[in-house]
Amino acid sequence: MIRFFAAILKPFLKLLDVLTPIVDLLARIWVAKIFFMSGLTKLQSWESTLALFQYEYHVPFLSDTLAAYIGTYAELILPVLLVLGLGGRISIFSFFVYNAVAAWSYPHLWTPEGALGLDQHINWGLLLAMLMCHGSGKLSLDYLIWKRHGHHLENKVT
Repeated sequence: MIRFFAAILKPFLKLLDVLTPIVDLLARIWVAKIFFMSGLTKLQSWESTLALFQYEYHVPFLSDTLAAYIGTYAELILPVLLVLGLGGRISIFSFFVYNAVAAWSYPHLWTPEGALGLDQHINWGLLLAMLMCHGSGKLSLDYLIWKRHGHHLENKVT
């Protein structure tokens, strides 16, 4: 009976193995697009961005202006690293922390009216956490670099 179910499941599990790198890439692209577009919006209206950081966002330990610069650069650089799969878990961890700080720093998200926005940040955080736990995947520069130059390393970078 077990062999029967194993025979049925085996092709399905092989298909999932084939799809995993594609799904990893799609998850990276999805999160990256959202934040990259936000970064472009911040650049297009810099005065509005500064006003938002001064009056709406409350980033701890940073001045409003410094937080605006760091937030904008993070939203432009981290998505590129994420899509390319460069810097792997360190880039993803940085992105995860950025998302958490962004959600924490915007008090509106913690109101009933902002609950949908908070849910979005939680979803993005979960995707980033998933990627952080197993790396960028086989469709990434990290994997390509490892395959080309890291064959002598003991630990596989994915």
